Amino acid sequence: MNTSLSSSSVRSLLECYLRAKDLNQPELISECFSSDAELTFSIATDDIDFPRRVIGAPAIAKTLVADFGERFDRCRTYYVCAEPQVDEGRVCSMPWLVVMRQRENESLRIGKGVYRWRFGNETGHADRIVQLHIHIERMDAVSDPQAGKLNALQASLLYPWLPPAALRDGLASFIATSSDTEFALPFQQPAAVD
Repeated sequence: MNTSLSSSSVRSLLECYLRAKDLNQPELISECFSSDAELTFSIATDDIDFPRRVIGAPAIAKTLVADFGERFDRCRTYYVCAEPQVDEGRVCSMPWLVVMRQRENESLRIGKGVYRWRFGNETGHADRIVQLHIHIERMDAVSDPQAGKLNALQASLLYPWLPPAALRDGLASFIATSSDTEFALPFQQPAAVD
């Protein structure tokens, strides 16, 4: 069995996931996840909640896209790496950063953590994501009723592939714009990948 997975295939699957999540298009999940895929979470903060385990592409679409989209909008999720690296076990781990707006109170939400993807084949289909573990290290809420901070922060970052140096530079530039941007300081360092 050929276990190699091209970088372009990985990028395509990961970008499909972002289009589904960030653009609130749940139907795209079935294009990148296997029908029986598993989603798990580990959450190191009380500032956001998700079920610990979800099975199947339809349930993943509901959890990560439909339900998520009811709570948050203007979402941008960044892969904090220049290029995804997949090991011999077809696993890819990478830090992520998210910048979005919480609908209920119009606050800016900024978070970081680590994605751990596992890729496989589904009968009759090309490679798919068969497992996703999302570790949420930090998720902060910042008052931003006019979305000025949200707009400026998103404008300062490359999307969706954000190399660590570009993350540091973009956030440093954003932080330098005013005195009420220091909330972004803890996010200049990506979450550590185990």
